[in-house]
Amino acid sequence: MKKTGLNKLVLVMAVMATALMFNGCRSKDKAPDYSALGTEVRTPCSDNEFHSDLTYFRGTGMGEGTNLASARRKANLDANAMLAASVNRTIKSVTDRYTQDITVGDVNEFNEKFEDLTRSVVNQMLNNVAVVCNQTFEKNGRYSVYTAVEVSKDELLNNVSTRISRDDRLRLDYDRMKFEKIFNEEMEKLSNERP
Repeated sequence: MKKTGLNKLVLVMAVMATALMFNGCRSKDKAPDYSALGTEVRTPCSDNEFHSDLTYFRGTGMGEGTNLASARRKANLDANAMLAASVNRTIKSVTDRYTQDITVGDVNEFNEKFEDLTRSVVNQMLNNVAVVCNQTFEKNGRYSVYTAVEVSKDELLNNVSTRISRDDRLRLDYDRMKFEKIFNEEMEKLSNERP
């Protein structure tokens, strides 16, 4: 009698373990349920292809208003601001890492000059960004404009190097290969930050 009771217990435990195992496998295949958060909103010009990657810095923006020109201007300003913030954050990280790796007389002076120069290059480049997506919608007399802009990483890098080569003080302490290596590492980090 004891043996039969023990066999039943082992059998029940085996069935429960198997059920738990199959239940655990099924729950992993199921997509998470976000319905409690509301309905997902798909925003034009902001898919993964419009986020910064290893080749391009990108920014997206949106503008609304009853005047189409004003809505477009707002979207462009928003996209350019996002692009500039992304570039400036990356350049700041590169500059900080780069100046830690080199030996210069006055690191603070070099840092300041280098940041001023790169900020100037970024501001100049924002005048030459490429619009890679632009979609306009009208509903009840209101316009919604979505835009995405980009600038090439290589173009930015070349412009920084060109400007540095014109500055006697910076040129002495500039190692293009080291700067480019750090810059590419930071671009990789940026491209992995996608939402």
